[in-house]
Amino acid sequence: MRKTGITLLTAFFGGAVAIGGYKLVESNNTDKMGIEDKQKVYFASNPMNVSSAGDVDFVQAAAAVTPAVVHIQTTYEGKGRDAGGGDPFEDMFRDFFGSPRNAQRPPAMASGSGVIVTDDGYIVTNNHVVEDATKIEVILPDNRSFQAKVIGRDPNTDLALIKVAGTKLPVVKLGNSDNVQVGEWVLAVGYPLTLNTTVTAGIVSAKGRAIGILGQDESEGRNFDRNQPRVNSAIESFIQTDAAINRGNSGGALVNTRGELIGINAAIASQTGYYAGYGFAIPVNLAKKIMDDFIKYGAVRRGFVGVTFQELNSSRAKELGVNEISGLYVNTVVEGGGAAAAGIKKGDVITKVDGARIMGSSDLQERVARLRPGDKVQLTYVRDGKERTVSVTLKGEDEVKIAGGSGRSAEELYNRLGASFSPLPSAQKQRYNISSGVVITEVRRGGVFAENGIEKGTIITSINGKAVGKPDDIDAALSSSRNNMIRLNGISPDGSRIMMTFPVTN
Repeated sequence: MRKTGITLLTAFFGGAVAIGGYKLVESNNTDKMGIEDKQKVYFASNPMNVSSAGDVDFVQAAAAVTPAVVHIQTTYEGKGRDAGGGDPFEDMFRDFFGSPRNAQRPPAMASGSGVIVTDDGYIVTNNHVVEDATKIEVILPDNRSFQAKVIGRDPNTDLALIKVAGTKLPVVKLGNSDNVQVGEWVLAVGYPLTLNTTVTAGIVSAKGRAIGILGQDESEGRNFDRNQPRVNSAIESFIQTDAAINRGNSGGALVNTRGELIGINAAIASQTGYYAGYGFAIPVNLAKKIMDDFIKYGAVRRGFVGVTFQELNSSRAKELGVNEISGLYVNTVVEGGGAAAAGIKKGDVITKVDGARIMGSSDLQERVARLRPGDKVQLTYVRDGKERTVSVTLKGEDEVKIAGGSGRSAEELYNRLGASFSPLPSAQKQRYNISSGVVITEVRRGGVFAENGIEKGTIITSINGKAVGKPDDIDAALSSSRNNMIRLNGISPDGSRIMMTFPVTN
């Protein structure tokens, strides 16, 4: 009996020493920890007790999350927020975000939401919530107020990380967005329509949605070398939900019924700017990587496969003469990129990434966006009816060069497009709720549009971030191309929104 007591005492003492040592190490290294490590420390001392994913009682999950979802109020001294330039997607962002229509009168004010992810004050939100703000105020549900500073912004994912000088703050636990399933119950938490903390419930309607709202303008703070090409920079792989979200929900939490953060609410699909049944959230697994990049490097470190591609379906596969009806058809391979080094060629069809089937571009882009230059990704592709798998080492933007050099005139680029255009009729503008656009009346074989699967009847609303309303506008927009890269927003003949980035090579 005495021996057993001594054994228990020894075990207890050893555990106490281990915990004490851990706490000592923790206190010395927390500033260097990534977001997930900080969360492990926090939740080791603050365990969550909430219902399972199968339980439709949301009370515990809401109680666990709402204290850490904050109201963000921003001020814009001497700057207007209404610089849309005719791009219809900017109106969607503006309406969802809650910024005023007449933002030219300083100081402009706006508001959104954010999620506290560490107890020492790191908060994740949307880039468009804090972009260009001269003052950022964070208000907690308990009415505490802090001034926040921007740690980093990434327009390509519409994510931003800000920080307040608080301690022992409530935290939302990070979940795993890879485990999210269509049909799963979720909660959206935020500050819609100037209301205080609001919780709504719905289900996951779809995953991997690309809706063409992340433009690639030349915004300050984009963290890229302006002398280098940007290939497929914008990352859209949204979690779609029917939980009600409105203006002001931007940057708020999408959580599962365990109270775990699975996404950052970012946009709605609506003709009016108000909730119409479809909301979109950025997967938290992507957000984790972006936040850690901001903390560790001060900027997003993004790796690239080094290809341009188009999504396949049955009709496009027939046009291209390939047997696969899903996957990504490789249009061009970037010289010096990882794909070129791995032997991938134009005409290959990429079918899997790390063993997971690719159904659309978002499946590849979101996975790669979680990685950094030097990381490896397994790509499976089909060539001549045979399937191959290769390991591709991702390259940084400063490691790849677009074939054909730079400095082409707008006229050369225009001719290389291989298309003819006419102004968009007023009836079609009204139908799609857009203020500008040209329609493609002819696509010539051998041109860039034909190579990238852009069809006759496609509406082009902007090129290189500039609105186009007549053919002459195209020359002006093309003159802003960098390294012969063209960025295009538009509407396909079937009415779906498109956003493409591709090089114009020889």
